[in-house]
Amino acid sequence: MKTDDFNFDLPELLIAQFPPERRGASRLMVLDRATGARSDSMVADIASFIEPGSIMVFNDSRVRKARVYGVSEQTGAHVEFIFLAPIAPKSLASIEEFELEAAVSPSPGAEVVAPSERIPPMSRLWRAVCSKSGRQKPRRSYQFPGGLRGTIVEEIRDEKIIEFERPIGDEYFDSFGHVPLPPYIKREDTSEDERRYQTVYAARTGSAASPTAGLHFTPEIMDSLRNRDIDIEYVTLHVGLGTFLPVRTEKIEDHRMHEEWFEIAPETAAKINIAKASGKKIYAVGTTSLRSLESAWFEGELRSGSFSTRIFIYPGFEFHVVDRLFTNFHTPKSTLLMLVSAFAGRERILEAYRSAIEKNYRFFSYGDAMLIE
Repeated sequence: MKTDDFNFDLPELLIAQFPPERRGASRLMVLDRATGARSDSMVADIASFIEPGSIMVFNDSRVRKARVYGVSEQTGAHVEFIFLAPIAPKSLASIEEFELEAAVSPSPGAEVVAPSERIPPMSRLWRAVCSKSGRQKPRRSYQFPGGLRGTIVEEIRDEKIIEFERPIGDEYFDSFGHVPLPPYIKREDTSEDERRYQTVYAARTGSAASPTAGLHFTPEIMDSLRNRDIDIEYVTLHVGLGTFLPVRTEKIEDHRMHEEWFEIAPETAAKINIAKASGKKIYAVGTTSLRSLESAWFEGELRSGSFSTRIFIYPGFEFHVVDRLFTNFHTPKSTLLMLVSAFAGRERILEAYRSAIEKNYRFFSYGDAMLIE
């Protein structure tokens, strides 16, 4: 399939630059993927659309203040870095091997390994992406806030491996980092973004972008779900390049995803397996929750554990776990638009997006939502 098959024209004024005044006060489009029927509602009323006895799965990853600005020692240029994850020195070779294998594998599905040891709480080595990437080469050094010096020691595909003089962790980013707002939000981050670009149930720090479908939910909305006998479960997927890297290939089959770490607890996997066996519905809140669940499906059951995945879901993908999807409206020609097209059908999705544009729905991270039934 062509990447251009997933393009659409979006007026710039519909790209939400700020969150709604109140969390949860967003519009909701409900799409029946079997018939194409659509209705308009509000996220605050989401519980009324969920079947009692179902399981809703949320991603509890917490966004790291991952954007940090460095000054090149060689040129004096200011360079923006987004730090994706710490790595242990012994893991560098295995990352290179993983990327080499992933680059030649034709499979659109999951390449899952067990790399929990790759994510130490602190490290001198960090995976990152940066601005003016082509000019930032190995052996370039930078001065970062807090008197910290870092050097590019390796390039792996779109990423730079930065080595610092001392180990750093989230305490450093909390002090000197910025909220990693996506590039289509054309403003600087504010103190309000520290709260609103984070889900209310965020628990485990590690994402370089928010799992934005979850931004709509408030404690009151969560209570309305529980009161309707809907089981709330959590997985953790730390959002990185695998989610937001643009598709640059002409054919979508030639695009290769980057790995992202995720974890599913044994009790969560057990509940979902029992629910599937009894015919209950599984709702994924956000594409990251869906990718976690579908990545961990092996030999007829959902497995628990710590993994990484580069799963790429596009039309033709066979879903095994997720029956319903709550998600935002996504960018043209993105892997996320391809995922929802796989779930509901490309034409159904593009028709729904055209309707959303006509009705002035707000798009992307701080925008409105869609429930695909």
